[in-house]
Amino acid sequence: MAFGLILLRHPRFTAGALVRGLVAAALAVSLGWGGVLYAANQSVQGAKKTEDAGFDGDAPTAILIEASSGSVLFEKNADELRAPSSMMKLMTAEVVFNAIKKGDVKLTDEYRISENAWRKGGAPSGTSTMFAAINSKVSVDDLLHGAIIQSGNDACIALAEGIAGNEKIFASDFMTKRARELGMTKSTFANSNGLPDPGNKMTVRELGMLARHIILDFPEFYKLFGEKEFTWNKIRQPNRNPLLNSMEGADGLKTGYTKEGGYGMVGSAVQNGTRLIVVVNGLEDVEDRATEAKKMLEWGFRNFETRTLIAANQPVGYAKVFGGDSRSVKLVGKEPVKVMVHKSGGDKLIARIVYSGPVRAPVQEGQQVGVVKVWRGGNIAVETPVYAAESIGTGSTMRRAIDGASELVIGMFRAGAEKL
Repeated sequence: MAFGLILLRHPRFTAGALVRGLVAAALAVSLGWGGVLYAANQSVQGAKKTEDAGFDGDAPTAILIEASSGSVLFEKNADELRAPSSMMKLMTAEVVFNAIKKGDVKLTDEYRISENAWRKGGAPSGTSTMFAAINSKVSVDDLLHGAIIQSGNDACIALAEGIAGNEKIFASDFMTKRARELGMTKSTFANSNGLPDPGNKMTVRELGMLARHIILDFPEFYKLFGEKEFTWNKIRQPNRNPLLNSMEGADGLKTGYTKEGGYGMVGSAVQNGTRLIVVVNGLEDVEDRATEAKKMLEWGFRNFETRTLIAANQPVGYAKVFGGDSRSVKLVGKEPVKVMVHKSGGDKLIARIVYSGPVRAPVQEGQQVGVVKVWRGGNIAVETPVYAAESIGTGSTMRRAIDGASELVIGMFRAGAEKL
């Protein structure tokens, strides 16, 4: 079956933006597994499905993601901010991974275990710890092992102090800044390890985004999450992730618990070449988080498979151009648009290209213009950037005048409609 993919207006734009009606796409997308792709000709803005009809989840907040495409297979209260507990250590780890990648930090660098790190996160704290000795110097490599495998709060504080000077600056100027760069707009951080603080808040969606980023962008460091034990100061501690010993293909990532946040887990596993990421939070029992995460992963592996909707560099439609020597610009995706679908078929998918426009000329080839969004029911299954396939130069003075007058009339009409 072949169905048209339609460009629709972005529902959110500023008062001064030249955002009006958009044009229909020229692409017919072929779906060969029996599912149905609908051209998006009505708004689903605000649709908020909390549970997938095929899965009954017990966690208060949860999400299941296919790692390669980012397809969301299941979500429940996925944008609700909650205390992330030790799962927040993923953000500290990512900051360190990124610093190493940029050359600002080396694995062989050594940081001192301050009295603050020792008292708040070490042996005297009564919390999960690496048992690093006060005033000892520990390499970044060993501190990462301690933070990831042993969930050491002292290791996280030592990394924060070593990189930023103190933990508060690390949380605000490194963790928060980096989170925003990665598109995590809701997460807030008050320390490096997730120990109780009102300022520590994350959603399961953003924890899933973070896990996916670590898996895809730092494969050389991701392997740390699958190591089953680590010994420091002659104390051997097992990895706290129960999935590593109970599920085929499980190799990460992090558990967490605080009284405020409850029991949570970020987990990942690979089966038959497909990687899934699960995040659950807010459970009341330590056994429940492992059971729930495993149940959700198994459901995903059993019921879904990946299909390609749009091939890489295949035209997906056109965006309207303002003041150009062409009235529109062809759009392509650099990567294939893939989505996880039920193996049994029958998925109802709604596809849109969403952008703020018309796009001002000049437009450069390769310039990102918008995104393709694919909905499964009320949930966004996948979101992929689309780019200009060609350069569009600035049009004549007359062309710009006509476009300006047109946008002025449309703007006045819209302003009047909004007052009704």
